[in-house]
Amino acid sequence: MAFDVSIITLYPEAFPGLLDVSILGRARRDGLWSLDVTDLREFGLGKHRQVDESPAGGGAGLVLRPDVAASAIDSLQQKGRPILYLSPRGQPFDQAMAAEFSAGLGLICFCGRFEGLDERVIQKRNMIEVSLGDFILAGGEAAAQAVIESTLRLLPGVAGNEASIEDESFSNGLLEYPQYTLPRTWEDEPTPDVLLSGDHKKVAEWRLNRSKLLTEARRPDLWAAYLNGQRIRASETDDEHD
Repeated sequence: MAFDVSIITLYPEAFPGLLDVSILGRARRDGLWSLDVTDLREFGLGKHRQVDESPAGGGAGLVLRPDVAASAIDSLQQKGRPILYLSPRGQPFDQAMAAEFSAGLGLICFCGRFEGLDERVIQKRNMIEVSLGDFILAGGEAAAQAVIESTLRLLPGVAGNEASIEDESFSNGLLEYPQYTLPRTWEDEPTPDVLLSGDHKKVAEWRLNRSKLLTEARRPDLWAAYLNGQRIRASETDDEHD
């Protein structure tokens, strides 16, 4: 069964975009996932297909109308798929969320514009607000593509090498270790000897240690969470032996 992705956007020409190249494009052609794009403007009101109005209470910009947004959402078959609203105030998107989404039947992504979407439709349609980080984009299209790409890569048969996915950053709570390839020496910098040793245990130990050092230096938040997880697992193991 294909993983069904639906997009609601004012700019349908933005899709499939990057979702149609490399492994994702091949996976779509192979029937592993499907994509349909709904133009929000088609549900606009009046001769000019209006989709927005001034914010209640005053202020700059425009807000997407709830009736227009709901009409577009209700035109789709939800089929158990979560409805994501790409928003800077949403819960931060991470690898764990991508894994959760990939275990489902698909996604519906609503791409916001202007000052945002009327709160009532967010609540009434049980939309999940998702953010890529603490910055602002012109709209939700780029964010939607990032969320979808991250999710699709985890579907069976898409990436082609499940082992490489398991080693990537965030998969075990740590940043990925440094990578090296040919030539063995480049600009007087050699490839670390341990990676050429053929000793798989030593290679694994080296990679884990480098992952830990990178995470501690660059992402103290991830490092703290990793240490806390290690303590919890150690406590659970101790309990089992009591």
